[in-house]
Amino acid sequence: MQPTIKTERLILREILPEDEATMFEMDSDPEVHKYLGNDPVKDMERIRNAIQFIRKQYSENGIGRWAVIKKDTNEFIGWCGLKYFTETINNHIHIYDLGYRFSKKHWGKGYATEAARACMDYGLNKMNLKEIYAMTDSRNLNSNKVLKKLGFRFIEKFDYDGDESDWFKIEQTK
Repeated sequence: MQPTIKTERLILREILPEDEATMFEMDSDPEVHKYLGNDPVKDMERIRNAIQFIRKQYSENGIGRWAVIKKDTNEFIGWCGLKYFTETINNHIHIYDLGYRFSKKHWGKGYATEAARACMDYGLNKMNLKEIYAMTDSRNLNSNKVLKKLGFRFIEKFDYDGDESDWFKIEQTK
């Protein structure tokens, strides 16, 4: 069972099979996938597989991406959280990555920053991680701004599946 985290406006909780319809709505939007390989979801089975994969991460790694729910409406607006990478990414392996994705109608309202800050704090302060990495497509200026606002330090540009990406890191200060 994953923890539930509450912020001023949000609840972060496990992603559940019941989230599939709203995840499909988000991930089928071409604009949401603009910087994610331009491959919007076209069938519900892909979402079911993604949810199953995330839930498997909870049991295998003790962490995974969490559903982000608006407190005032109980609406699923996206996901955010830490993912433990057991495969090599940008010459790193066995790292924790902060990631997030939100439905377009919830962009520009500070939800990504609020949710990502809660996940980052959880990783650094509750899990006592020494460092957390993050990456974003170099063209995704808004995502880059979120990471910098959270205190992530830009490390380098690298090629991720044929796209120029930015690699970030934050370290525990204790």
